[in-house]
Amino acid sequence: MIVDYHMHLRDRHGDEPGGRYLVERLDLYVEQARRAGVDEIGVSDHAYHFRQGEELWDHPWMQDRCDDDLDEYVAAVEEGKRRGLPVKLGLEVDFLPDRVDDLASLLAAYPWDYLLGSVHFVDGHSVDMDPTFGDETGWCAYFEALAEAAASGLFDVLSHPDLVKFFGSRPAREVVDELHKSAARAIAAAGICIEVSAAGLHKPVGEVYPDLAFLRRCRALDVPITLASDAHCPEHVGRDVERAVEHARAAGYDAVTVFEERRRRPEPLG
Repeated sequence: MIVDYHMHLRDRHGDEPGGRYLVERLDLYVEQARRAGVDEIGVSDHAYHFRQGEELWDHPWMQDRCDDDLDEYVAAVEEGKRRGLPVKLGLEVDFLPDRVDDLASLLAAYPWDYLLGSVHFVDGHSVDMDPTFGDETGWCAYFEALAEAAASGLFDVLSHPDLVKFFGSRPAREVVDELHKSAARAIAAAGICIEVSAAGLHKPVGEVYPDLAFLRRCRALDVPITLASDAHCPEHVGRDVERAVEHARAAGYDAVTVFEERRRRPEPLG
């Protein structure tokens, strides 16, 4: 089975009649998934776009984008499910270490199939918008936050779990190895999945997330995986997911995780 559990339904131009989140737009995502050989998709728009959590988002970049309706988004995906589309309801949620209880309260009101946890901001710094963040200090801070996100109990999957390599900068190999080792242990202890994402192929680093050595450490500890394109438009659904599958197989994986109502099951990969 091939899944793509990371994509964004939001119409960024905002000129679709009826709203930014429409089941008719979801049809386009499903059509492209079928062309790409993807059996099931999961929609996971960014939580910070929704005004229901407006008081939680503590970074100006998030606050400037908080104007959508979470109920509208959920209704569109749930309607797609009622129509028999092979789609699951997810959300990509930025980890806020001082707002765990508030995030849990917000998320509890909706019928998620799974929740993605992301680390985009660390101590006010943007991981994937600040090229200077890729030094040793940034790497250590990022992986500390990733371990906290894993242990928070909020998430089912960690998305693009080594996003800190976004610009291609890395500290010394021994530092990277130790960070990978400790992160894999934290993720395994938390009992959650990680995402194998083809999105990194289209970023400055030009690599699948996560690093193969990191992924092998996760495999050795029986950490389950999902697959992802991180599509932001219908045309990118399933983009290079076959590369993510190859990457997962190279790390020793032969199963992918499927979610329903936050319950998971393994399916044969491919």
